[in-house]
Parts: sequence; C-alpha cells; structure tokens
Amino acid sequence: MQFTAAQIASMTGGTVDGDPLVTVSTIAKIEEGHPGAISFLANPKYTHHIYTTKSSIVLVKKDFVAEQPVSATLIRVENPYETVAQLLEMASKMMEPKHSGIEQPSFISEGVEVSEGSYIGAFAYIGRNVKLGNNVKIFPQAYIGDNAQIGDNTIIYPGVKIYHNCKVGANCILHAGVVIGADGFGFAPTEDGHYHKIPQIGNVVIEDNVEIGANTTIDRATMGSTIIRKGVKLDNLIQIAHNCEVGSDTVMAAQGGVAGSAKIGSHCMIGGQVGVAGHIAIGNNVQIGAQSGIPRSIPDNQTLMGYPAVDARQFMRQAVNVKNLDTLYRRVNQLEKLLAEKSENK
Repeated sequence: MQFTAAQIASMTGGTVDGDPLVTVSTIAKIEEGHPGAISFLANPKYTHHIYTTKSSIVLVKKDFVAEQPVSATLIRVENPYETVAQLLEMASKMMEPKHSGIEQPSFISEGVEVSEGSYIGAFAYIGRNVKLGNNVKIFPQAYIGDNAQIGDNTIIYPGVKIYHNCKVGANCILHAGVVIGADGFGFAPTEDGHYHKIPQIGNVVIEDNVEIGANTTIDRATMGSTIIRKGVKLDNLIQIAHNCEVGSDTVMAAQGGVAGSAKIGSHCMIGGQVGVAGHIAIGNNVQIGAQSGIPRSIPDNQTLMGYPAVDARQFMRQAVNVKNLDTLYRRVNQLEKLLAEKSENK
C-alpha cells in the first residue's frame, strides 16, 4: 500500500517541505534509505545521513534547519521518533494476518463465552470459568487455566501459559512462551536438611496496556497478588518473583530478575541483566544501568549503575580510576624506590 507525503502529513499532524505527491510504501533507516521508503531523523548524530539518504521522505523535527541541499521530501513533526512509532503501528496492523473464529482441535470448557471477533487457535486449552473479553486473540498451544480472566483486545501468542485464577487486563500483549502464575520459589528448610514446599495460593494480576516479552515468567503470590501495573513493558527472559509489584509505565530490558516481595515504582527504566534483591522498594522515576545489582531500597529520581549499584556519575569515576590502577601502581613503585634510595644515601 502506498501513501503520499501529503497523506502522511495529514495522518501525523506534520507539514510537507518538498513534493507532497511523492509516494512511499515502506519504512527504512535513514542510512539504509532507498526510493519509495520513508525514514526519520531523531538523533542529531545521524544528521549527516539526511544529505545522502536515498529515501523519498524523511521525518524531521519542526525546527530542523538543513545546512546542505536535501533531495528527500521532508515532513516536519513535533517528535519524529514518536511519529515513526505511530506509522509502524499502522503498518503492523495492515500487515498482520486477520485471525478470527475457533480452530480445531482446541478445547474450550463448557460455559466459556467466546465473543464475535475473537480467535482461538488450534490446540489451545481454555479452562473452566474462564472469562474472555471482546476481540481476544489466543494463538495455538496456549493454556488458560481455570478461573482466569483476560480483558478486551488482548493478544496471547503461541505457547503462553496462564495459570488458574490469574488476571490479564485489556489491550495487553503476551509473547510466545510467557508463563503467568507459576509457583513462587517458596521452600521452608526442615530439621533434617530438606526443604518443604510452601503452597503458593495467591495469583498474578496484570493491568491494562502491558506488554510482556517472550519466555518471561511472572510467579504467583504466596498469598495475595503479584501485580504488574498498567502500561508496564517487560522484555524477553525476565523473572518476576512472588508478591512483587511493578509500577505503572516502568520498562525493563531482557534477562533481569526481581526477587520476592520487591516493589518497583512507576516510570522506572531498568537495563538488561539487572538483579533486584527481595523485600526492597525502588522509588519512582529511577533509572538503572545494565548488569547492575540492587541490594537495598532506592529513593525516587535516582540514576544508578554498578554492583552494588551507586550513583551513575560515581560509578563512571570509579571505572576511570580502575582503568588507571596499573599506571598508579607503577608510579607508587617508582616513588618507593626513590624514597629507599634517599634513605640509603643518608
């Protein structure tokens, strides 16, 4: 499907600088642009590409000033990155297969209502007393346990497992292999050196507009609920333990782990492979660099890196000092030799 610059500007609230009738049918990185593609310039370090790109259209900020001739038609918008995300969402909806109806073989317990426009893929299992919202998409080999709830317009991709009594809100996306509601890691040591399993009788509650990446696991609470608040975005291969809470609009990159009963605030940004200790609280608007370890509670509005995590600027100073240790060692050795020589000459 093709769109003109004028049509894209109308859809995105932008203004055209160049040929309003030029057409595009795909999206490309600005450095990999080609005729018929639309690109975007959001990061100033890529500005030099706008003068050589072969893309037909480039999204730029409204205040962009070209220092050289630009062959592409420009569409000026408030936020190019946000605008291209909007266009990608539109393209994704146009490209995605249209699934509807109930494929066979699949198992849907008696009394479960599947609304018109919903989709149940082959080999899916829907347990007793499950409540499905409107326009839900459940792909093949998914498992929805007894008494689970899934809200409107939520997509459950292949192989997702949602255990009994768990709740997933509206407009959520759970990617392949996600496990919601597996038992929390609860074991009590016994006098004879063994471990006795503590029953996990709580559940998981996922609020609206949450996206969870492939093979991420969120454990059910021992009692009460493990809670993922609205707007949270979790990457692939993340472990959220029992009785944790992740605040609204927090994002976490891949391979992170959050131990039991930890609380993470709203609007946090957590890098890949971050480990969060149990029973601590991380405040709102906290940013944590990749591979950091968080052993203690963190107040609001902090930026941390390292293990154990410290203020990011302090961590960078420490990294520079570590890099200079060899030079410092040699200098100290030289000073010690000079002092020894002076002592011998006295």
